[in-house]
Amino acid sequence: MPMDLSPSLHHPTPSPQSEEDELAWIRLLRSRRVGVATFYRLLSEHGSAQAALAALPDVAAEAGVKDYAPCPPEVAEAEHRRARFTGAKMVTWGTPAYPELLSEIADPPPFFWAIGDISLLHRPMVALIGARNASSIGLRMTRKLSRDLSEAGFTIVSGLARGVDTVAHEVALDAGNTVAVMAGGVDVIYPKENTVLAEDIARNGLRLSEQPPGLPPQARHFPRRNRLISGLARAVVVVEAAAKSGSLITARNALDQGRDVLAVPGHPFDARASGCNFLIRDGAALVRGAQDVIDAIGPAVATDKDGANATMPVASPPVEPRKSQDKRTLSQTAELHSQILTRLGPSPLAEDQLIRDLGDQTGAGSGDILPELVNLELEGRIIRQPGGLLARSQ
Repeated sequence: MPMDLSPSLHHPTPSPQSEEDELAWIRLLRSRRVGVATFYRLLSEHGSAQAALAALPDVAAEAGVKDYAPCPPEVAEAEHRRARFTGAKMVTWGTPAYPELLSEIADPPPFFWAIGDISLLHRPMVALIGARNASSIGLRMTRKLSRDLSEAGFTIVSGLARGVDTVAHEVALDAGNTVAVMAGGVDVIYPKENTVLAEDIARNGLRLSEQPPGLPPQARHFPRRNRLISGLARAVVVVEAAAKSGSLITARNALDQGRDVLAVPGHPFDARASGCNFLIRDGAALVRGAQDVIDAIGPAVATDKDGANATMPVASPPVEPRKSQDKRTLSQTAELHSQILTRLGPSPLAEDQLIRDLGDQTGAGSGDILPELVNLELEGRIIRQPGGLLARSQ
């Protein structure tokens, strides 16, 4: 049920005020074919999640989907109940607890689940990411960067993966200054060998995830997680990364989000450093130590928000409207989605080539196509692969 993604900024988007509101937000986002951008569009147009849920069947019918039913109430209730059982808090967009930098990206999660110290969300963050099979010198560099940046007042954010992520969290944890962004549910530890580390982070740092609690991580969740790592941080530092790796996807997300990207150089014969060397060649700042990072982004300055007590004006949807989308109807958007999916198959296709082909066929520009690719990726209908390649999910 593809939908028009351009938000209407004429209606404020109120954040949940009660458990009933929270359950409605969960139901709306978990409803079939409702991605992040569609969520905000529906909420803006209908004024509340409850009203958007009531309108969904008619919206789906207009987009050509028959017999559509929103996410059942019991599914949302089960997610909410499991979150409470695991000690997770729901952090919703538009509330004081929601991190300001994350709210500025093109596709901020409407809500995420968090276990630990939520005040960390308002401290300046630097993402440290890199290879799972990092070299000993790469891990040494990670330890030094994590320690020195933590001492300089930065919170270290990473993905709780093996290798660089693990070491970055371990060192920053000594200062209670780390955030782990998880691909699966916030209570599902992956990899298993990081179980003790994850428990320590819950006590002295913060774990968060936009996925439902209890959901094991799947391959398509990792690119979505990566956009949150970069979205939370003022800068992304890549310590070691192969030429085709998830770390480079995160670096690309960071560039798209307007974040600084920095990289530690490595030996040209070491494949684990090739991605970092490529980034530096293409303009990423070279990192020899924490001071290089601070010189690039400035000193650590916390926001004034108090995640528990601060007040905040009623929020408007985060994505700026695009004029070309404002003129496109639901059926036209559905047709563009269909054309994208028809062009893609299991074999990957370069994103640039896809945009050119669709432009020649439909006359749509990259400004029309790119937001739809993001929405289809977030809905799990297409998969982004290293090297700017796209494939249709099976």
